[in-house]
Amino acid sequence: MDDELEGLRAHFPVSFGKTSKVSASTEAIHSATRRTDVATDAGVSSDSSTKKPDSGKSESGFPSLSSSSETWLRSVRGPKRNPNSSSLPPSDDDIAMGPPPPPPPPSKPTQEEEEEDDGVMMGPPPPPKGLGNINDSDDEADMIGPPPPPRAAIDSDEDSDDDDANDNEENRYQIPLSNEIQLKGHTKIVSSLAVDSAGARVLSGSYDYTVRMYDFQGMNSRLQSFRQIEPSEGHQVRSVSWSPTSGHFLCVTGSAQAKIFDRDGLTLGEFMKGDMYIRDLKNTKGHICGLTCGEWHPRTKETVLTSSEDGSLRIWDVNNFLSQTQVIKPKLARPGRVPVTTCAWDRDGKRIAGGIGDGSIQIWSLKPGWGSRPDIYVGKAHTDDITSVKFSSDGRILLSRSFDGSLKVWDLRQMKEALKVFEGLPNYYPQTNVAFSPDEQIILTGTSVEKDSTTGGLLCFYDRTKLEIVQKVGISPTSSVVQCAWHPRLNQIFATSGDKSQGGTHILYDPTQSERGACVCVARAPRKKSVDDYQPEPVIHNPHALPLFRDAPSRKRQREKALKDPIKAHKPEIPMTGPGHGGRVGTTGSSLLTQYLLKQGGMIKETWMEEDPREAILKYAEVAVKDPKFIAPAYSETQPETIFAKSDDEEEEGDTKK
Repeated sequence: MDDELEGLRAHFPVSFGKTSKVSASTEAIHSATRRTDVATDAGVSSDSSTKKPDSGKSESGFPSLSSSSETWLRSVRGPKRNPNSSSLPPSDDDIAMGPPPPPPPPSKPTQEEEEEDDGVMMGPPPPPKGLGNINDSDDEADMIGPPPPPRAAIDSDEDSDDDDANDNEENRYQIPLSNEIQLKGHTKIVSSLAVDSAGARVLSGSYDYTVRMYDFQGMNSRLQSFRQIEPSEGHQVRSVSWSPTSGHFLCVTGSAQAKIFDRDGLTLGEFMKGDMYIRDLKNTKGHICGLTCGEWHPRTKETVLTSSEDGSLRIWDVNNFLSQTQVIKPKLARPGRVPVTTCAWDRDGKRIAGGIGDGSIQIWSLKPGWGSRPDIYVGKAHTDDITSVKFSSDGRILLSRSFDGSLKVWDLRQMKEALKVFEGLPNYYPQTNVAFSPDEQIILTGTSVEKDSTTGGLLCFYDRTKLEIVQKVGISPTSSVVQCAWHPRLNQIFATSGDKSQGGTHILYDPTQSERGACVCVARAPRKKSVDDYQPEPVIHNPHALPLFRDAPSRKRQREKALKDPIKAHKPEIPMTGPGHGGRVGTTGSSLLTQYLLKQGGMIKETWMEEDPREAILKYAEVAVKDPKFIAPAYSETQPETIFAKSDDEEEEGDTKK
């Protein structure tokens, strides 16, 4: 039987059948995504790295690794060896094969040891030799007090305390930066980002008019999106936002109508567009200009907020797409329409913040009887358009980002002046945002690439308590960083970047601190093709046998044929052209045959071209007066007597006589 199977197997190629999968180790998988430089990326170092001169290179051989990453690497590599041991590899004699040998048998005590054991020791045991009072020269002097600790133990404790303090200073913020992956697919800069509450799906909107949907659970190491949609044809995607239940998401584009999609990317509805000829925005049923921002209510799954270039904010009910529920008109220094560039809810959905095009920040509290008058108004908060505002969860801090290259931290209890202003953050995109870490102790934002700059797009981290910079991380040397987010469940940092030709979403994570998300899809290798996946192309011998498979007939020839038919085309008759004789117009270029023969015989003379038309008419004037034949006899009885006006010369003579 075995011989027959071998003979049958010989007829198939060696590669036939499914091969066993060789799973790669976890260390090899995450080593492929490890960042080459973490703390000193793009030539910018953190404060913690400047405190330690040797922090640029860790003991493990990897540059700028956190202590948690070093611990993970050491656990993967194996137990730590004795530093005093030789660095040479162990020889074959030192390697133990099989089970460990049994312990040696106890040796017999000597006679002196037996005599000493007979004596009973009274009191506490004597101190070890060499640890007595160093200054005491007399060996027989009694030691008073407890014995001092060993000198080596004191030194080791001091060193361990220093190391712990340095590690705590370095790992106090716990920023996952050791590894990085990129979700590609867009052909222009990624301007919007949204991650659902569970951290399973990611939405990225771009200036290439599309929204790509990524699923970590169904995505392999190729990092490809499972769906691509175009919400509004020819309009840039400016904002995407998940609902509180992550069952739907809001998409805001450059058009005046926002759309609602379900979790799988199917369109559920489109909000109404207002009448652009109505001047009062409160009387319109929707926005009349392009949208700038939108956000779903953090608590209520039926309420969304949008802002527009028409100078208004609107609150919508997703169950009614025909009209908004509330229109908010910001306070302006002078009458007119100033665009609202950004908007945001607070954590409980009880307050709304809006960034106005004149540089002001306005906050409204949702309470009974509230209107368009803001509760908090900060005029000239920035010198340019505001691109993002963000509330803290405790409702005390407000962050604002602007085109003027600054990030400002505001205390909502005292909004006259900003608590801190961080300058030197170039911003050239109206969707550049600012975000908090999960514990809200770190503020992060992105920067744009300047024309003559060599640093590229950076992701900047700031301490909320100390109001100082923590770290700057280079994301891309040529692309600007627009959107950023730090997911609380995944403990992963998302940053979108791109330029005019490409765009992507960078995900920063640490295998020892992060969960799921990027760690899951990176470790999942793409499925290899096997023989079972082979599908031959079907051969169609009679392609047009059934009407179902026939191509639709082309109507182009039918239209051309109908145009040539004067009856079907309802073409009017072409008038006769050309000169004629005897009251008839010639239909040919050389008139009729009879006219041609008479012309050749000299019977018809074409004298009309040489005659004066006025003289030809007036030669019949006397005949018409003497012998009227046609029109004049019919009106002879009813026609009144003609009275002609006198000449001007006679009137002038009469005036002179008077």
